[in-house]
Amino acid sequence: MTETTDPDLIIRVAAKGDGVTSDGRHIAFSAPLDRLNEDGGLIKGPHHVEAPCQHFQVCGGCSLQHLDEQSYTQFLTDRVAYALEGQGLVADVMHPPQISQPKSRIRASLRAAKLGDQLKLGFSGAGSHRIIDLQQCEILAPELFSLIAPLRKFLKKAARRKHDMNIEMTLVDQGVDLLISNYEPDGLEEHEALSSFAETNGLARLSVDGGYGPETQWEPEPVTVSFGGIAVSFPHSAFLQPTHDGQQVLVSAMRDAVGEARLVADLFAGLGTFTLALGDDKKVYAAEGARDAIGALKMVANHSSRQIFCEHRDLFRRALSVEELNRFDAVILDPPRAGARDQIMQLAQSDVEKICYISCNPASFARDAKQLCDAGYRLRQVWPVGQFLWSTHVEIVSSFTR
Repeated sequence: MTETTDPDLIIRVAAKGDGVTSDGRHIAFSAPLDRLNEDGGLIKGPHHVEAPCQHFQVCGGCSLQHLDEQSYTQFLTDRVAYALEGQGLVADVMHPPQISQPKSRIRASLRAAKLGDQLKLGFSGAGSHRIIDLQQCEILAPELFSLIAPLRKFLKKAARRKHDMNIEMTLVDQGVDLLISNYEPDGLEEHEALSSFAETNGLARLSVDGGYGPETQWEPEPVTVSFGGIAVSFPHSAFLQPTHDGQQVLVSAMRDAVGEARLVADLFAGLGTFTLALGDDKKVYAAEGARDAIGALKMVANHSSRQIFCEHRDLFRRALSVEELNRFDAVILDPPRAGARDQIMQLAQSDVEKICYISCNPASFARDAKQLCDAGYRLRQVWPVGQFLWSTHVEIVSSFTR
């Protein structure tokens, strides 16, 4: 925070992305050292840059493109540090944030709707349900963005007026996996049109969901994603880290936190992002509540020489007990945004030597970290990771030891 007596000077960026003046006013789309003039307008300071995207301030995909690299990096650091300070915690080491590059996002959820003779396809508008018809995107991987124009043209013929569709795009090993929800092809002609679109645009898989679950329309070969060089079957809508470079940072930090531990539990394991990144010398127990995801990981484990035991287990309903946890040298957990309150309660009472906690929510992370530290753990290292470039989201890898 900048020390100043000037009430009109922007001194920091708050958690939701607004600039804050020294007297506590919140100003949208302002940067540190910007200043309000007498009319309430904004005088741009040295940390305010021109946004690279024409949709900035109306598209909900990005909210901080006006910050330079220094102030955006500071914002991500402060998001984590302030959350910890709110719980009376300070990490021994706070690493500088690792931020993903532009045009590196490998998954995205878009909306599409036909309004009159026009079909709009893009992200929702900032703070609204209005669809921003994407003509430019500085976050999507080129493989995803290149599909926007042909998909818009195709859906214009298929869409029903005032009938929103949801589009999930994911970059997998074979190319782009595309799922169109709230849409059901009507008759043989539309089914053939879907297959033709998929073939023409080189899709890895094309699926539709009319309300009864995804149905694959096109998949020339089984769709996979790879972790640690190992290909895993990719179920529809399964969770993936949003960027390849961000995932590599998370994995590297996880390995640092786990260290030489030989018997490791990976909780909320998903498809095995962290399980499969661990060395061949480790025995790993992987637990996950999503049946499709743990099934895909189990299939890989069964055909691998690695010592991996997989269990379909809802850790919110049935957290690992203290007795179960005490078998492990290290525990990795990567829960959803709400955190892992019940599992943390058990961990806090355990004798596990090392804990690596990955989080996408500083508030729930700090709450859970407080419980661990109160039980005798020490917060050794924190790695902030900005995979959602130019947004207020920040992910965290942390290391706790007894």
